[in-house]
Amino acid sequence: MIRPRPSAIRRSFALALPESRRSTAAMGLLTAGALLGLWLLAVPAEAQDKAKSKAKRAVPAEEMVELLFAEPGTQRKTLRRVHATWQPGYAVMLVELMGLSRDAGLSEQLVSTLEKQTGQSFGRDLKAWYDWIWNQPSAPHPEYADFKSRFYRLIDPRFGGYFATARGNDPPQPLIRLDEVRWGGVHQDGIPPLRSPKMLPAEAATYLADDHIVFGIEIGGEARAYPKRILAWHEMFTDTIAGLPVAGVYCTLCGTVLIYETQQGDTHHEMGTSGFLYRSNKLMYDRATQSLWNTLWGRPVIGPLVGQGIELARRSVVTTTWGEWRRRHPDSTVLSLDTGHRRDYGEGVAYRDYFASDELMFTVPELDQRLKNKAEVLTFPPLDGSEPLAISSDFLRQQPVHHATHGDLELVILSDRSGAHRVYRTGGQRFASWDQDHTVVDVAGNTWTLSETALTAADGGKLERWPAQNAFWFGWFAAYPSTRLVK
Repeated sequence: MIRPRPSAIRRSFALALPESRRSTAAMGLLTAGALLGLWLLAVPAEAQDKAKSKAKRAVPAEEMVELLFAEPGTQRKTLRRVHATWQPGYAVMLVELMGLSRDAGLSEQLVSTLEKQTGQSFGRDLKAWYDWIWNQPSAPHPEYADFKSRFYRLIDPRFGGYFATARGNDPPQPLIRLDEVRWGGVHQDGIPPLRSPKMLPAEAATYLADDHIVFGIEIGGEARAYPKRILAWHEMFTDTIAGLPVAGVYCTLCGTVLIYETQQGDTHHEMGTSGFLYRSNKLMYDRATQSLWNTLWGRPVIGPLVGQGIELARRSVVTTTWGEWRRRHPDSTVLSLDTGHRRDYGEGVAYRDYFASDELMFTVPELDQRLKNKAEVLTFPPLDGSEPLAISSDFLRQQPVHHATHGDLELVILSDRSGAHRVYRTGGQRFASWDQDHTVVDVAGNTWTLSETALTAADGGKLERWPAQNAFWFGWFAAYPSTRLVK
């Protein structure tokens, strides 16, 4: 049976009343409940069920995004439906819309809806809204991934691929909460990675002073230095060192530099800067699948590569001064200022205010006050079920030789005057001292020679280097809240 038009329902209801009540004024006094009751009598059960289902159904992702462009009347209508069908997953969608909206009227309505439905009074304070949302149980809107895909491709069409759900009938589930994935304010590769960058011999790098900070790598006997003053503007490089394809990732916000091997079997993952963050940590993407990768984990966390057991192998990197690195590696090469981009590559220019403050640029769900937010720690991700480990750099500076355990690993951490930390597996060997140059002495009085890859004994025995990374405490704790801290 065809559903009657509303006008027909009203006429039927009017004819059923005494003549004295057949007036517009009298009809206006009828309750919505009475009209609904008569409509239920006039409409078959199947149509009633469909209407009820529609009333309860969440507002589709497409309509939520269209709030940004709709006429005021349509905006009000959509937000009334949001009120009527409220669910916790709406909150972050409205906050994300508010963050991009330049329509004062719409922003006011979004705030009003949020405050009425959540009982919170944060106004347009996005940080406060995110803090509150992230500390609630995860309850996403059923089309939240589609919302993010539609919403962020308005900024950059390539962003849509990160969150697209049309990847087969059973797309892999994200490994992180989607509502914690925030846009960092740039397009894909808007902070441009350096790809196969131009390098200089150490003696030609006259732009560097001895006290300038560099990130040093040695692979297969080939030493390279990547100055912080350049890398802070680019946050990533892809390169081939001694025939090994690598990606170096510098998350300026969380203070971490990581070197990953990007070749896995026959697959080469060409990485880039996604433009998005997770807990103030840079998310990478790979060009082939547009999957998003957690920088600190070295694993894909959103997209088609999730669940395939992929984890990039790490390589050791040391944060030190140019003078110290050049002294140890006179044959090293170093980044040229000729990057193909125009930037002020002066020492300390990039992120000057951010590095000088303990304030965050992007909020995280929880902070740990055992250290200052941006206190530097040497970090070790979880290993075979062991808890993550972080050791305060201030602590290590007071103890140039420090033995640590991490899961089943026994390690020694050797720190020098430049602040550089190098970690080696000991296999139970204990060390008493070192000259902060090349010579390490074990408790039996035997000498070992330090290199970037191993500690080598006089008899040729070797203790291999173990990759560990510096990080800001807040960023590491946000990624690994179960971390064991040594300070």
